Amino acid sequence: MKKAIIMYFKKPQTTIAVVVALMAQLIFCVVWMTAYDGVLDRVNHLKIAIVNEDGEFGKTIEKQLQSNFPFEIITSTKEKAMDELMLRDVHLIVTIPEKFGQSLTSPGTQAKLSYIMNESNPQLTKSVMQTIVTKVTNELNHNVSLQGTEVALQQLKLPTDQAQRTAQNLLNKVGSEVESLHPVNGMQNQMVSMMLILASYVGAMLMAMNVHQVSETIGALISKWQHFAVRSLLIVFAALLISIVGSSLIASLGGQMESGFGSFWLFHFLTLLTFMFFAQMFLMAMGMAGMFLNMAVLSLQLVTSGTIVPKQMLSGFYQWLGQFLPATYAVEGIMNLQFGGVNTDKDIWTLFVTSLICVIISLVVTILKKQEKSLKVSEASKLAPLSTN
Repeated sequence: MKKAIIMYFKKPQTTIAVVVALMAQLIFCVVWMTAYDGVLDRVNHLKIAIVNEDGEFGKTIEKQLQSNFPFEIITSTKEKAMDELMLRDVHLIVTIPEKFGQSLTSPGTQAKLSYIMNESNPQLTKSVMQTIVTKVTNELNHNVSLQGTEVALQQLKLPTDQAQRTAQNLLNKVGSEVESLHPVNGMQNQMVSMMLILASYVGAMLMAMNVHQVSETIGALISKWQHFAVRSLLIVFAALLISIVGSSLIASLGGQMESGFGSFWLFHFLTLLTFMFFAQMFLMAMGMAGMFLNMAVLSLQLVTSGTIVPKQMLSGFYQWLGQFLPATYAVEGIMNLQFGGVNTDKDIWTLFVTSLICVIISLVVTILKKQEKSLKVSEASKLAPLSTN
């Protein structure tokens, strides 16, 4: 057994394997613990838009909400608020309808607030906004009840039956009407964006590593331009094949595709293409050491893309960093095509430009890199048939 252990540790790959596992642990622990530190303390970064259609009385409600809830609460027109909701810049619209105050003071009527939320968002955003709908309604009911009780106490000489009717009228005076844009059917659909980002980038990393090792083994038997061409063709072929398989599986297992299968598949293909060129770029520039950078990028993309926690709840540094990582635009595009949304063309162009930049950087690295002209005799003999092709 001792001899076997010594033989294993004489091979550098054994030490590398342990170092890779160790670095993965270190990278993920550092990134996730720092990125999510204080996230719940930044819940006030989520934005609620109030559309006031009830004049002065509505302004009183606005002030109550702004003083009682730890969110960024703005007043807006209905059209502007809807545009921002679709862009995920606003997370909930609260509409105070016309004659809301009058309904509060009319016996036998219920005043209803209108809420609109966009479910095409991270799960945490949806959960927080659903909780806020209940809290806002309860808060206003509480305030109305207090005000009504004060009035009733000023009229202590009311007959018993009239007092009971008055008290009854004070209960549940504020109701709610909740409208959800782009509803999500089940937790499995909510998690598709995270699953695709994780699976696609991990797959891209592993593919880049293995193709790089094959390239190192072949060495100078083919030119560096042939290496580059074959790597690029492999990426296009793999992205095409994997995106078809992945999109088909999601569709067959009940995945939502509001925009249709074709659009979803093409966007998934572009996402994979971008991730693969992105992951390959680090290996071409840094060799196998690029895998450590790829692991860091994977972790950073998971926390900054908005697939788990809303970007608005991250620290300023991670929000800034997310703008330069392709997963941010991949997540937005996937949610738009899966549930509905706007500005998908911006996500498409950003991913396309990212792919192009990665290809250009890889080309520059290929130009600057000197190709080894010598091979070990044993390796050359094994690969000799390749040189004739």
